[in-house]
Amino acid sequence: LFQKPSFTMTRSLRLLARRCSSIVRIGTDDPRMSKVVIHRGVVYTSGQTAADAGDCVEKQTKSCLAKIDALLAEAGTSKSNALNATIWLKDIEADFKRMNGVWNEWVEADNKPTRATVQAAMARPSILVEIQVTAALPE
Repeated sequence: LFQKPSFTMTRSLRLLARRCSSIVRIGTDDPRMSKVVIHRGVVYTSGQTAADAGDCVEKQTKSCLAKIDALLAEAGTSKSNALNATIWLKDIEADFKRMNGVWNEWVEADNKPTRATVQAAMARPSILVEIQVTAALPE
């Protein structure tokens, strides 16, 4: 499962990332991508999957959202500042309603981001859902 982040952004680094055109990258161990990129006060997370959470879309969605919460916290923000979410489902007809049930429990009623959900072929057969969230750094 997802390990607890080893780095938490300091206030000064958040200010730098918000005000400068510099790019901050977090979680760069993967040779293909960063887990988080911050630019001009916007936090971009990589798509999160959770095939290890079992073959149930609800469990995978909960695990994906927990990973996103951890990544946002590591970047110095939270789902309260979410701007946009993209959700990919392996089988939208079978899983949309159940994924939405988990999403609705997670999302804050007063801080809902924009969202798109589409059906897509996944990288591995065991992946049922992938979620990516973009958020603002707090003021």
